[in-house]
Amino acid sequence: MNYNINKGIGRTVEFKGLKAQYLFIFAGGLLGTLILVMILYMAGVNSYICLFLGVGGASLIVWQTFSLNRKYGEHGLMKIAANKRHPRYIICRKPVHRYLKFTPKQNAV
Repeated sequence: MNYNINKGIGRTVEFKGLKAQYLFIFAGGLLGTLILVMILYMAGVNSYICLFLGVGGASLIVWQTFSLNRKYGEHGLMKIAANKRHPRYIICRKPVHRYLKFTPKQNAV
């Protein structure tokens, strides 16, 4: 008999269409919204306001995460972050002959 084991090795993690780092954004955002609502409720804020903020915040996070996933794809956010850290151009203020100057190495005995 032939069994296919470990079919998912090498593939990215996916849940309901969300891939890679979007899952962490999604889970972290929902967890943050839950904690915010719990803190507001324990502080004595009206329960309807807490409910409105919880539902509104969670729906905003779900909508924004899926739109980012659709717009940038699996590795898009990492490419954007790397592009922001990369300089647009290199400024060279030394004269050219300074770069072309040859200095012989000293032989260490």
